[in-house]
Amino acid sequence: MYRKEEQPLPPPEKFELPFEGKLSPNNRWVIMAELIPWDDFEEEYAKLFSAEKGAPAKLFRMALGTLIIKEKLGTSDRETIEQIRENLYLQYFIGLNCYQQEPPLESSMLVYFRKRIDGELINKINKKIVKREIDKSDKEVKKKDCLQEKGEKIKNKGKLILDATCAPADIKYPTDLGILNQARIETERIIDNLYKPLRVKLRKKPRTSRKIARKEYLKVAKKRKVSYQERRKAIGKQLKYLKKNLGNIEDLIQAGASLENLSKRQKNCLETIKKVYEQQQSMWENKTQSVPQRIVSLT
Repeated sequence: MYRKEEQPLPPPEKFELPFEGKLSPNNRWVIMAELIPWDDFEEEYAKLFSAEKGAPAKLFRMALGTLIIKEKLGTSDRETIEQIRENLYLQYFIGLNCYQQEPPLESSMLVYFRKRIDGELINKINKKIVKREIDKSDKEVKKKDCLQEKGEKIKNKGKLILDATCAPADIKYPTDLGILNQARIETERIIDNLYKPLRVKLRKKPRTSRKIARKEYLKVAKKRKVSYQERRKAIGKQLKYLKKNLGNIEDLIQAGASLENLSKRQKNCLETIKKVYEQQQSMWENKTQSVPQRIVSLT
């Protein structure tokens, strides 16, 4: 049954709000805003700008909050700004004091936000959130133990669930071909660094076939639909290139190259890459997609 509404709709300015002009504390954006330590990273973000030159930059909460909204909703830059313009909860989340009908920023600003707020800063924020919630949980446990010692009854208040899906992830799917390509690129950089002090001793730098390997990777990675055989063949080729690079690294070390020429990150990455090669080679030979303690991202 369908009945037409005879009463005319009121104009937008007379539309009644169910929460009487106040934000609901149970809204997901309000809850998430309380979890994120905005003020703890404001000073670190401010160091990226000059104190005297240039136009005033957007605040850290607005920059990070806008990126989180984009990742959470899975929208484009323009659609993200439009969502913020229409939603008062999103405006509260990015730090506005009151609702405004005009967009608080241009969509082009998100390009600069992504450059300034990198993965390292995101990881620091995630660790801070987790640490703060763990400390909070520990305090509740200690309080519970004290009450139990006194013989007082404690009511069960449920479980704490932490949601860290708002930050951009470093893991891509499918991971096998991608991580092998990433490992190959890292080994090529390591070879370049190890070869520098041996230029006089060694006339030729070890061949890495980096251009051919990249073309082979992109040939499959750019396809929307890839068959199992195509992906398996591409993984096999990347394994050969990676094995060749690891062999070149060992040859350079035997020729006199020192791992001290590498950064701390590259040293750790090299050990990880060796483990990745062993795991991927084992899965490729056995035609399986799982291995104990599988590494899915070099980062």
